[in-house]
Amino acid sequence: MGVVNVTPDSFSDGGRFDGAAARWRTASRLAREGARWLDVGGESTRPGAAEVSAAEELARVLPVVEGLAAADVALVSVDTRKAAVARAATAAGARMVNDVGAGLDDPEMLAAVAESGADYCLMHRQGTIRDMQRAPRYADVVAEVTEFLRARVAACLAAGIARERLWLDPGIGFGKTLEHNLALLRRLRELRSLGLPLLLGVSRKSFIGQVAAATGGGSFAAHAPDQRLGGTAAAISFCVGAGAKVLRVHDVAVMAEAAAVAHALAHPV
Repeated sequence: MGVVNVTPDSFSDGGRFDGAAARWRTASRLAREGARWLDVGGESTRPGAAEVSAAEELARVLPVVEGLAAADVALVSVDTRKAAVARAATAAGARMVNDVGAGLDDPEMLAAVAESGADYCLMHRQGTIRDMQRAPRYADVVAEVTEFLRARVAACLAAGIARERLWLDPGIGFGKTLEHNLALLRRLRELRSLGLPLLLGVSRKSFIGQVAAATGGGSFAAHAPDQRLGGTAAAISFCVGAGAKVLRVHDVAVMAEAAAVAHALAHPV
């Protein structure tokens, strides 16, 4: 799944791909490089990011979703926490709603997804976007994330979303410390006990920079998001071996190659 940011304040590219032409070039390149999904997001969900109005988010994402759906270069996903955006984007051709709020940030979200018939990825997050990284705490992060996802799956089913449309995301970097993130990745197979496919977002995440700084020397600041290619490839490969079905990435060509090799090693013919 290739990331198509249409925000001026993304943690990974800081709006370098702002503007319709740049966005289209980025999306087309990601599809050529092997992205089966293109995930279009109009609101930054980096820690501390300011909330964007539904009107502004729609103005950012809708033209991109419409264009990509019409071009049919890949399946289109919309990364949103808002029901109004989900409704408009799925009507415009988005096939998945990727919700970092798991339906809790907007009480209308689950109904909107059920009405659309789109796939739905529900993600775990502790706290709000503004405060999630201030002091995340868990007794057992894997057990708590698993139970949260189990409860949200039940809510989705009760709202009328078909089980075969559901995807789960443990929310790496969303209300987690370095050790929380590593524990979730090491124990991904426990999350698979819920019987639903996993969609993981580890690309360029801060935990990679933290590990690199701790083990390879230098400060965390020296390991900026676009410098985390090797760590991302390692994490992607590990996730594939642990059974993740979709990996949300910024650098599709390299990560598609890493995933293909990891899959071949994990699943010998």
